[in-house]
Amino acid sequence: MDADVIVVGAGLAGLAATAELVDAGKKVLLLDQEPEASLGGQAFWSFGGLMFVDSPEQRRMGIKDSHDLALQDWLGSAGFDRLDDEDHWARQWAEAYVDFASGEKRPWLRAQGVGFFPVVGWAERGGYNADGHGNSVPRFHITWGTGPGLVAPFERRVREGVAKGLVEFRFRHRVDELTVTGGVVDGVSGKLLEPSNVVRGAASSRVEVEDFALTAQAVIVTSGGIGGNHDLVRAQWPARMGKPPENLISGVPAHVDGRMLAITEAAGGRYVNRDRMWHYVEGIRNWDPIWPLHGIRILPGPSSLWFDATGKRLPVPLFPGFDTLGTLEHIVSTGYDYSWFVLTQKIIEKEFALSGQEQNPDLTGKDIRGVLGRARGGAPAPVRAFMDKGADFIVRDNLPDLVREMNALTGEDLIDLADLERQIVARDREMDNTFTKDLQVTALRGARNYRGDKLIRVASPHKILDPKAGPLIAVKLNILTRKSLGGLQTDLDSRVLRTDGTPLPGVYAAGEVAGFGGGGVHGYRSLEGTFLGGCLFSGRTAGRAAAKAVS
Repeated sequence: MDADVIVVGAGLAGLAATAELVDAGKKVLLLDQEPEASLGGQAFWSFGGLMFVDSPEQRRMGIKDSHDLALQDWLGSAGFDRLDDEDHWARQWAEAYVDFASGEKRPWLRAQGVGFFPVVGWAERGGYNADGHGNSVPRFHITWGTGPGLVAPFERRVREGVAKGLVEFRFRHRVDELTVTGGVVDGVSGKLLEPSNVVRGAASSRVEVEDFALTAQAVIVTSGGIGGNHDLVRAQWPARMGKPPENLISGVPAHVDGRMLAITEAAGGRYVNRDRMWHYVEGIRNWDPIWPLHGIRILPGPSSLWFDATGKRLPVPLFPGFDTLGTLEHIVSTGYDYSWFVLTQKIIEKEFALSGQEQNPDLTGKDIRGVLGRARGGAPAPVRAFMDKGADFIVRDNLPDLVREMNALTGEDLIDLADLERQIVARDREMDNTFTKDLQVTALRGARNYRGDKLIRVASPHKILDPKAGPLIAVKLNILTRKSLGGLQTDLDSRVLRTDGTPLPGVYAAGEVAGFGGGGVHGYRSLEGTFLGGCLFSGRTAGRAAAKAVS
């Protein structure tokens, strides 16, 4: 045997699993097809959002949360409807995860030195009934240091394992097969790729140098999802969401290719809920790209007016930040693969944030003075850069000029000035009173009842066509690939299951490749702040279970 355990994938789930194996004194080979510069995977690029339930940060902001409320929200969003089959373990993972988020998750991370921004964000607000989709209260906790701040303690623990002789990194090792002897998976084989010095996230060479084969008592698959493989995204696109979009941009690097799903399936593992996925509708093309088709997601407040490609306002409750997949399904149903925000300078200054650690240098760099500057007004520097250089931003002083440029950007005269103006004026008339029949206006006024939103997230209500709030801004929004929600089916010990429901001997899975637990812990929809946490929880579980199994 070359090691006690082989871990395939050096992202956050792989690091968490390896760290647990180190604590148990096991010898680990940590493999990844990318160079060392990409250690930490997608998590490094993330905003660092984590879902906690009844946290000190929530209580300080006046938020009353509970385990029961969080589970109600989770189940209402997940909509598990395959409980006798593909959702059998996913539902159990969901309950276990809400227990984790309500209990030891935060103190476990705090003990490793992870800190959190004091203002709790309110993602996926829903807008349906109390038992439907969405977060009833703010739960989105931003890691102090964003993605790199969350990766750091697990990377540190793994590198301590390297120093002890327990961990060996094997970068540029592309796994092509799980090897099986006597019905038991006992290793991996594949190709060693040529060395690469590309920067983190950039596409690396796929030139093969030689074969390799490694053996171990157990293999943990933590290879991520399918978001960088647009062909696979389209092939698995759910029929319930219409025809797959022709134009997509990527919220993840190209190496997020989904290869290990088919490879594990070929070895006997079961891949479930493959028609469930999580893609964003507020994607903008990165003016300074790192990976192919590099897109950035806008994290919007609730005030921007949202129009489809033909200039029709989106229906209730498809407001910014309320229902990601509901909005995606509606946009695709229009026959176009893009939509528009129309807003003001006053809104963009208060409400626009950009997802990703590199788009938030103040939070990533733990710059307290820079963070405090967000409350003083003015658009953050990364947002200003997109306004100046981004291909999807239009800034004009009046609506006729704005509409002319919107049509010019798409090359189609789909937006009718008179109709767009009619809709905006109708909404603006609703601002003359503190009461209204426009539910988006009701929602943004309600949001300002939450101290965190009023402080840094929601602009004071105003008329879109008020010159004092201008200039006017239009943003063309693209569909941005991001997460798989389905994956390898696992039991509560992260053991990969076969089609007959029994464990595939020797194989564990964690993170996105396992649907963040059970083959789809989120069901159909996410509450947000649950992807990184799902990597941590399932990675920790897999590492602990494998450590016991190989002892």
